[in-house]
Amino acid sequence: MLARTPDIDGPAGANRCSLEERPEYAIPADGGTDVPVRRLGLEQEFFLVDRTGALCDLADVFLRGCWETAEAIGLDSGCFKPECTESLVEITTPPSSGFQDLAKNYLSNLNLALEVGSKLGLELYPLGTYPLATRPEVRDDPGYGMQVRTIGQDRFLHAGRCAGTHLHLELPAGTIWPDVKAALTAPVPQQQELLNLYNLGTALDPALVALTRASPFYEGRAGDFAARTVHYRGMLGLDGLYANLHEVGALSAYATRAEDFIDQQNMRYRAWLAAMDRAGVDRHLFASTSGNLRSVSWNPIRLNYHGTIEIRSMDANYPRVILAVSALVCGAVDRLRRERLRVRPSRQVRTIELDGDELLVPHFSYLSSELLGAAVTHGVVDQRIEAYLDSFLRFARPYVEEPDFVESLGCSGSGYNTTEAEVLGSFPPFEATVSREQGLRLVQSSCLRLREQVLFLGPRYHRARQDGEHGENTRGLSSPLETSLQHDDHGEVVSNP
Repeated sequence: MLARTPDIDGPAGANRCSLEERPEYAIPADGGTDVPVRRLGLEQEFFLVDRTGALCDLADVFLRGCWETAEAIGLDSGCFKPECTESLVEITTPPSSGFQDLAKNYLSNLNLALEVGSKLGLELYPLGTYPLATRPEVRDDPGYGMQVRTIGQDRFLHAGRCAGTHLHLELPAGTIWPDVKAALTAPVPQQQELLNLYNLGTALDPALVALTRASPFYEGRAGDFAARTVHYRGMLGLDGLYANLHEVGALSAYATRAEDFIDQQNMRYRAWLAAMDRAGVDRHLFASTSGNLRSVSWNPIRLNYHGTIEIRSMDANYPRVILAVSALVCGAVDRLRRERLRVRPSRQVRTIELDGDELLVPHFSYLSSELLGAAVTHGVVDQRIEAYLDSFLRFARPYVEEPDFVESLGCSGSGYNTTEAEVLGSFPPFEATVSREQGLRLVQSSCLRLREQVLFLGPRYHRARQDGEHGENTRGLSSPLETSLQHDDHGEVVSNP
């Protein structure tokens, strides 16, 4: 997420920075248009493992090393955060002014984390689920304790077995900060931008799920479905994390007006309090752990009340995949805003279609059932998903900053590539279980590949950033904003061990 914003999922005592006030960033974008620059943020969860590939409950030791190293070289220590278990960590970016800035910050922070891990004999496993059976240790934190009691211990452990990636898109000031009710009095253009970005994110959910499927294994077994998405959201009849609380964990409907966001918020709040009542949890515990109307949303597309649309649909994955998919989303958002398009759900379309000044997307009843169902089962080989991905790429590609990056995802005709398919191809066919030896070998090779990609991609984006600062296509930033968003160049890129 934007590094200046607190993580409402995290423990109350986490090392955080908050964006206390958010001015309007009406800064001309490239080309001299009057489209304001909106910042981006990226956060990815990683499993912490030792060099054999086994999970390690050493997140606090690892994070302490990251914080000390970041502070010593002038980076934001708030970009390295604890998660719900002692074997999960989250690495985020500072607020970034464009895709290249985002990629550079993401890779720089990953590099720092890998260097710290190397000194401690630890690695970061980057895929969406850990392949072997595990019973993670939930952090001793009142907020997580309240969730465990409400959802149930066994069901909550799915949160510690799943790792996701979240892309944040900054919204206009005065729309959802400090509360979504602010949108009711926001100017119409700001309300429309909020609605457009939220509805676009919702429409992209099945595409992002299918493209980023990373690990086919969950608790030592392979299933014919998207393991992280299904177990986290509670789909396909499985007893997943939010199987009985779809209001707070499933994909929510499109919004047609600002009031819809308030209605959704109230519905989630009532559902959560009802779950607490059923579990016999005192409602006062919710308030005592800083619970409020806005803190009971773990939906795939949600409003983060510190100023962003948060897209939570993606599996944790290798940097090349995360950056390629993020580039596509940024391209789609950029086109939407620059061409002043309006997102409109339609029962007449099954893909993303441009119609004059409207971007038509499938009606929610089709998107959330048939299309999302295809995304979590057959995935990119399903003809409906392939056609949907074709339309997504066709719309986004003209505004993608790194088109060669996106090519690695594949294309229509030759098929789309996924990490999950690659992993399955390295195992004997029709094998439904993974042995401990196989699982550890997969973890080791994945950790090595993560290091290789950071080593390869890091210098590319550091050079691009340096070149861009002096080139004619540089996005202009006012001095105060530049000061608030950027660190000194000294120490930005840490040499890979």
